[in-house]
Amino acid sequence: MSSVLYDVPGPGAKRRNVIYTLAFLAALAAVGWWVVQSLAEKGQLAWPKWEPFFTDSRVWTTYLLPGLENTLIAAALAMIIALPLGALFGIARLSDHRWARGAAGTVVEFFRAIPVLILMLFANAAYAEFTDVSPDNRPLYAVVTGLVLYNSSVLAEVVRAGILSLPRGQTDAARAIGMRKGQTMRYVLLPQSVTAMLPAIVSQLVVIVKDTALGGAMLGFSELLASVRPMSANYGANTIASFTVVAVIFVVLNFALTSFAGWLEGRLRRGRRTTGAVVPAEAVEELARPGEHIGPDDLGQPRGR
Repeated sequence: MSSVLYDVPGPGAKRRNVIYTLAFLAALAAVGWWVVQSLAEKGQLAWPKWEPFFTDSRVWTTYLLPGLENTLIAAALAMIIALPLGALFGIARLSDHRWARGAAGTVVEFFRAIPVLILMLFANAAYAEFTDVSPDNRPLYAVVTGLVLYNSSVLAEVVRAGILSLPRGQTDAARAIGMRKGQTMRYVLLPQSVTAMLPAIVSQLVVIVKDTALGGAMLGFSELLASVRPMSANYGANTIASFTVVAVIFVVLNFALTSFAGWLEGRLRRGRRTTGAVVPAEAVEELARPGEHIGPDDLGQPRGR
């Protein structure tokens, strides 16, 4: 069976696909075997190098768990601030007022073009020069500020694209029943665009979690990845084993985030039986207030006699 966009492969194509798949798996297994053998020859897979992570709780309580806590704090603060700020700038870029579109567009394009590490460094210098933030808290403030400035700009484009992806008829229908611009955005466009925006938003949230490591590398922020250096120097832990454990923690953390987002997206899709928007009761009450009715003259139709 074929479609306009896709032709089902024939017997020859199926055989080639199987051969390509087997060849790729064989190459991947060979690379994996080479890596394991190289590590084994260097003694990196010896049990004493990995034992502290399984038998000594001090490795976790002194280094890994405090680093994980700081990573979660910085990422959570950045997410809480960047999400509404990104939504605000994204909606402002769709405003009918040129000054609002221009100001929001300038801010978004400016901060989106600057690497997040530079934003963190500038924020750290600004907090040191112009504020009374203590040196102990300054790295956290700088990391969160850099993450918020960059990721809110990216999320603004995600919000703008999500809203523009909706059919034009949604806006026209809302205006036809007398909804104002703010009501149309709040009750019609945003609720429907959330599902379309969710995968891109989650992808950016994962980026936020990973980018906290930049603060540990350049600003001395004691996040999860930064715990490897003192753990190796003071405790004698194996560097490769430490990086591997930290990488596994990041994978588990981001997998939990994406799994939750996938569950939430599925729930939203199941809850929306139709593509039409549901107007809340308060919006209906606003439309029903005296002086705000839509009459035949508003629709360009002659009054009936």
